[in-house]
Amino acid sequence: MTYTAFFTHGTELDSRWLITCDHATNYIPPFVNGGDLGLPAEDMERHIAYDPGAYGVARALGDALGAPVVASNFSRLVIDPNRGEDDPTLLMKLYDGTIIPANRHADEAELDMRLNRCHRPYHDTVAELAARRDDTIIVAIHSFTPQLRGRPPRPWEIGILYPDGERLSPALIDMLAAPGDLTVGDNEPYTGYLPGDAIDRHGTKQGRPNTLVELRNDLITTAAQQVQWAHHLADLLPQALAATETAEG
Repeated sequence: MTYTAFFTHGTELDSRWLITCDHATNYIPPFVNGGDLGLPAEDMERHIAYDPGAYGVARALGDALGAPVVASNFSRLVIDPNRGEDDPTLLMKLYDGTIIPANRHADEAELDMRLNRCHRPYHDTVAELAARRDDTIIVAIHSFTPQLRGRPPRPWEIGILYPDGERLSPALIDMLAAPGDLTVGDNEPYTGYLPGDAIDRHGTKQGRPNTLVELRNDLITTAAQQVQWAHHLADLLPQALAATETAEG
């Protein structure tokens, strides 16, 4: 079977919205150490290998908004599509206390092979879909673990990440937080700007409105939960966009 580095859904749809999922799967392609990074199965099911639940949310959000979706088809431990090609964490050798055996001695040739067969094809596809319209808005769906090893529990159910000057995300944060039933992270649990990451590459540097949604992964373990969150986001995103465009107008 021919390997593809990405999945797409709804590419026939003409929508301003483009949904991306950088860490959709924990799949190890067979050309990477025979399809095995040397980790036990329980580690491959953890957040270190992919974003659990995020792909289901992304697909349901695409359905709800009538928008195309593009998702990676390789573990972030193979190579991280949410890192620029010059980022030292592009190919992780240690993550959340776990050594990645097949990455420990990866050389430049191995890195270049993974770039050419995984990272670059995924980004080429995102770029192609984003360029179809002049008014594309990118929504990146991620998930985060409730607690890193040796760290305190994270209090947020959802976090919205964005760079300075991006106006869609603050409007979305206000709408998510307004009912008072959610703890919403404002550039939490991570910073909203990482030079060369996927949103920077396809959104910010291109002048496209964008937002990165981080959902706590214990809240999106089932298909029903994924659809519920997707529908909530699909209700609020157009409202946040309208509020932003009204303020700019």
